[in-house]
Amino acid sequence: MDRTERFYKIDALLQGGRAVPIGTMLEMLAVSRATFKRDIEYMRDRLNYPIVWDRETRGYRYEQDGEAEIQNLPGLWFNAQEAYALLMMQAMLSDLQPTLLKAQIEPLKARLRALIESGQHAANDVEKRFRLLATGHRAVAAQHFEVVATALLTRRQLALRYYVRARDERSERVVSPQVLVHYRGNWYLVAWCHMRVGLRSFALDSMEEVHLLDVKSQEVDERTLEEFVGQGCGIFSGRKVQWARLRFSAERARWVSREMWHPKQEITWLADGRMEMRLPYTDLRELTLDVLRHGAHVEALEPKELRTALKAELAQAIRAYA
Repeated sequence: MDRTERFYKIDALLQGGRAVPIGTMLEMLAVSRATFKRDIEYMRDRLNYPIVWDRETRGYRYEQDGEAEIQNLPGLWFNAQEAYALLMMQAMLSDLQPTLLKAQIEPLKARLRALIESGQHAANDVEKRFRLLATGHRAVAAQHFEVVATALLTRRQLALRYYVRARDERSERVVSPQVLVHYRGNWYLVAWCHMRVGLRSFALDSMEEVHLLDVKSQEVDERTLEEFVGQGCGIFSGRKVQWARLRFSAERARWVSREMWHPKQEITWLADGRMEMRLPYTDLRELTLDVLRHGAHVEALEPKELRTALKAELAQAIRAYA
């Protein structure tokens, strides 16, 4: 535990209003008596904290004289419950992309640990009790993520060497980044493609080379961007919005009814326990995969093109097992 973290931990212990015995302080901070006294003197003399010795408890407390207002150390503006939430956010960010905001997160993490350990749970215990398991995650080169994030925030263009898996092709692109999206364990960049003259989504793990250009990004108005990103189910986008209607078996409905496939989805329960879902989509590819994973427990009722696509996929699967 470094010195700054000790300051935050001492402050958190004393914020309760009661005197804290010096033995408790030494145990919580895991430092020598001499180091602890130097910390107290620094906080009292340099940071102007009204820390006083309490003879009855043989400990320290904040002096409450009604005049001096005790202020939190810089950045410590949340309570214990908020600290738990923030610590979990930090863990999630670390799992999603280890290099993301690492330099900025570490000082905050020290403050969070100090506050949490003043309560009932050790910070190490809190961290190891929560896990984020991302299925289907595809690794992104750390340097690529940082370059893309820099371009996005500084509003500069990117030069990409991009691999299109569906066609097994590579192409050179110049794009103007608009939004980074984390979807189903993977990162996607929504950007204006200057070659295609339109918005496109690019999987970060498919970027083989990324270069930051000293050219200002072309801005896309918010309405156009929202239409591209959020209209239909899935990461694939398009301008033509259609609606699908799916019917799930009573057994599978008990799970699917709790899932969010799209914010505008509509659920209808049938008398026999089955469930129908209506939801918008702009591209059949991902919706087809989502329907297929439920096998015989789902039937696509409409539109006709979705039923046709599913029949073709199922027929091909049957031929593979023939």
